[in-house]
Amino acid sequence: MLDRLSRLLAVPDDTDLVQAQARALSRQVPLMYGMLLANTLILASTHLHAAPAWLTAYIPAALALVCLVRIVYWWRQRGGQPKAAADARKTLQRMIWIAIVLGVGFAWWSISLFPYGDTYQRSHVAFYMGITTIGCMFCLMHVRTAAFSVGAVVLIPFSVFFATSGVPVFAAISVNMVLVIAALVVILLGNYRDFAALVASRSEMVQRQAETQRLSDENFRLANVDAVTGLPNRRSFMQTLDEAMADAAMTARGLTVAWLDIDSFKAINDTFGHTTGNRVLVEVARRIAQLRLPVTTVARLEADVFALILDGITDPADLQHLGNRLCDAMREVFELPGASIHVTVSAGLAASRPGDSAETIFDRADYVTSVAKRETRGGAVVFGERHEQEISKVRALEHALHTAELDREIYVLLQPQFDVLLDRTIGFEVLARWRSPVVGEVSPAEFIPLAERLGLISRITRTVLRKALTLSAQMPKSIRLSVNLSAHDLNSAQAIEDIVAIVTEAGKPCRIDFEITETAVMRDIGQANEALVALLALGSRISLDDFGTGHSSLTHVQKLPLDRIKIDRSFVSDAPHDPTSRAIVKTMLDLCRNLGIGCVFEGIETEQQLDTLLGLGGSVMQGYLFGRPMPPDAAIRSLQAEHARRLGAAG
Repeated sequence: MLDRLSRLLAVPDDTDLVQAQARALSRQVPLMYGMLLANTLILASTHLHAAPAWLTAYIPAALALVCLVRIVYWWRQRGGQPKAAADARKTLQRMIWIAIVLGVGFAWWSISLFPYGDTYQRSHVAFYMGITTIGCMFCLMHVRTAAFSVGAVVLIPFSVFFATSGVPVFAAISVNMVLVIAALVVILLGNYRDFAALVASRSEMVQRQAETQRLSDENFRLANVDAVTGLPNRRSFMQTLDEAMADAAMTARGLTVAWLDIDSFKAINDTFGHTTGNRVLVEVARRIAQLRLPVTTVARLEADVFALILDGITDPADLQHLGNRLCDAMREVFELPGASIHVTVSAGLAASRPGDSAETIFDRADYVTSVAKRETRGGAVVFGERHEQEISKVRALEHALHTAELDREIYVLLQPQFDVLLDRTIGFEVLARWRSPVVGEVSPAEFIPLAERLGLISRITRTVLRKALTLSAQMPKSIRLSVNLSAHDLNSAQAIEDIVAIVTEAGKPCRIDFEITETAVMRDIGQANEALVALLALGSRISLDDFGTGHSSLTHVQKLPLDRIKIDRSFVSDAPHDPTSRAIVKTMLDLCRNLGIGCVFEGIETEQQLDTLLGLGGSVMQGYLFGRPMPPDAAIRSLQAEHARRLGAAG
């Protein structure tokens, strides 16, 4: 019971509750002291001529002074900054002790005044003690300990004194007082629980709001900050660029967007792992910061691309110098745990022009970065008039390709593959060509990379495949047609399913072969292997194109289900006069022979090249010496003429 009583009277441990109690006291305690002051002076005045001066003047004056001091103290607390938890706790503890002391003092003074005066004056003392106690307890209702302390130190002497006064009326008043205080205690306990529950509810609400705000801030951070480098991401960068362009337009001030594209970053991830790749990204960001360029924003747009906004720099010479500084800073060796890595970056810089939008300057920087990677890999290129013309042409081609009727605009040419030992054509490579009614004839060197970038290459592949299947049905059964697959085709399960469906619908036998490049295989050799197995199940054959020009060629030959490899023209052109090239070609032929894989030589243009390759053991050739790419009807006529020639030779 003592333990429960001590917990009941103690200052609570709840920080929020303690602070709320202190705030409630600052509003109600001045009223309590004002009531005490008024009631005390009124009681003293009614006994002014009936009691000694020390009871009607000196002690009431001292008690009134204490009340005035406390009123001033608490009044100054109103409207101030909320008290800290420790200060609020001290205030409550001090209030409890002061309440006990004042309760004892006022009770003693009231009882001391009781013997003086007539019945009315004595009744006034009883009324004063009762009504003042009730008023004080109500004013202290939010601090349970203080309210109960005041009630106890007044009620106990009041009840004992009046119950033993010998006057039945006063004894009855003491009983009434006990009952009223008891009822008041129950009410105060209920109000205190409600108050504590309200404070707890508000605290929980504040905590939930704080947690909601924290989650909102975290979501904003995740949506706008790159997790690896801590830099703004693409979304944040575009918002900043929009704002910067608006400010630049208002102040007639130019700005520049610079792109940094890490060259061969995928090879770093594949060779050293993604952890090391992430460290490279962090180091790139650090080196950019170390240069202390006039940069307002540095962001990481995607895996290997960083972007910068430079304020007030638009002169081409200054931008070229700045771009060179960025590229030079990245050429220093990256000394990382477990690896020393050499990195180069290609940079593209585009300055704003009057009337430009954020998207316009962003696209220019993107385009000129691709130019840098193509023309000055590891260097910087500033967007100029030449690039403006090029990008206009590219945009026109993009629009024409997006709106093209591919079945009508894409046509095919066939280039023969000739077996010298058999002295006959054994197949054709199907080459896609595009003739647009809007932009005219477009080179495959232009529209194939464009289609890959726009995600349209699979549509072109399907169009070419359908045309090849139609031609295959018109040609002798011994002739096979080869169709090229892009990296997107090979690494997309949906694209392979579409190809399988088209070939299956055409019916058997399938005389379509597929050519792939090492670059396409490198993206995902596991997916590439699954795709090739699905194509082999159709009756197709697989050729690895441009063999020897990619990475880890022997690994691909070992892991992939290949039927043929095509030796790149770079080896063929040098073979007649370069012993090293001849040795490499001989090694490739021996490799194919040992693995049971066919071998096709590309780019045969001279008799000298042909004689050299025949001397090394080659037999299947493709190049201008045996036929340029030709329309399908010309290819069919060529086969017919070849057939007639063989019949004539046999006769």
